[in-house]
Amino acid sequence: MSSPVSSPPPRLISDELWSLVEPLIPPQKPAIHGRTGRPRTGDREVLEGIAFVLSTGIGWTKLPTELGYGSGVTCWRRMREWAQADVFDRLHQAVLDRLGEQGRLDWSRASLDSVSVRAKGGALTGPNPTDRGKAGSKYHLLVDATGLPLNIAVSGANRHDSMLVEPILDSMPAIKRGGRGHPRRRPVKLHADKGYDIPRVRRYLRRRGITARIARIGRDSSSRLGRHRWVVERTLGWLLSYKRLALRYDRTATTITALARLAVTLICARRLPPN
Repeated sequence: MSSPVSSPPPRLISDELWSLVEPLIPPQKPAIHGRTGRPRTGDREVLEGIAFVLSTGIGWTKLPTELGYGSGVTCWRRMREWAQADVFDRLHQAVLDRLGEQGRLDWSRASLDSVSVRAKGGALTGPNPTDRGKAGSKYHLLVDATGLPLNIAVSGANRHDSMLVEPILDSMPAIKRGGRGHPRRRPVKLHADKGYDIPRVRRYLRRRGITARIARIGRDSSSRLGRHRWVVERTLGWLLSYKRLALRYDRTATTITALARLAVTLICARRLPPN
């Protein structure tokens, strides 16, 4: 039996963020033969429940109903429905658009890096070469000059970092900017460590018109170029503060990518000014 909750938990979904996500949520499907069953848990409460699981790492079936989020199974099912409707991707873009319109994104340089975590198996996993070949996943993160997450991708822990450069930059949506400037899809410069020092990566960046600031193997000092890359390392730390990501239990690609996208959206949402 669950222990009683003395006070409601703090809200993880701000009013500003909810105002952006509410229009993106698909309408409820009509009841079959007019049967509605038990009252449906509100979408905002469910999103709070998903964010609570993401933040605390608690199992879906162990989510206390006393918190008012509905059951963990309800939250899990609704999350998958929303993921299949691209709600989380579109929400991240909406937050970035809002920040871009307010001049809070710095496109002068971006940084790309990754971090590996243990996984209990499932899709987007692989033997981790730095953890005795145990199953793991890798989060690849692109941030702006201030460390705000612009994009994220999930892969197996054995996937080489350089293989995700093209996918993570090519999948960037056009982000709005303040004033009359055209929306942006790419930074002016890209900073990365020696793991990205591959001719193919440099050729790709030249084609995209992005200046490569990648440490050269055997030539460049990591500390010199690292004075700009520290922001992505800090943001990776923020990402892993969401405990459901720090040790991966969710087995499907749909679930883990939705949780990763929600995490970077919550990080970006901290910079949203109040309405």
